[in-house]
Amino acid sequence: MSTGSTTAVAPISLTDGAKKEVKKLMSQQELGPDFGLRIGVEGGGCSGMNYVLGFDQQKDGDTEYDIDGIRIFMHKAHGLYLAGMEVDFQQGLNARGFVFNNPNAASTCGCGTSFSV
Repeated sequence: MSTGSTTAVAPISLTDGAKKEVKKLMSQQELGPDFGLRIGVEGGGCSGMNYVLGFDQQKDGDTEYDIDGIRIFMHKAHGLYLAGMEVDFQQGLNARGFVFNNPNAASTCGCGTSFSV
C-alpha cells in the first residue's frame, strides 16, 4: 500500500550508468516489488550533511517517483536539499561508485558523500 503520491517529474535524475547499476544491484539482491531506491540526506559527515542512497521500503512522509522503471523514495523534506541533483555511477581506475552532482551544495568534501548548503 502506497503512503505517498507518485508524481511525473522526480526532483533528481539518474544517469544511464546509474540506472544500469541500480537495476543490476536490485536484481542481484532479489528485492521484492515493494522495495525501491531511497535517496535522501542525513546530518553528519565532514561538511555537515551526508547523502543517503540504498534500497528500502516506502515510509510515512515519503514521496514516490518513477525513473525509467526504478521506484525512488524520498522524504518530502529532503527535496529542498536534493532538487536538481544528478546521481551518476562511475567505473574508473581511480574510483568506482555512485557520484552525487548537487547544484544546491555550497561546499563538498573530498569523499564526495558529504556537503553543506
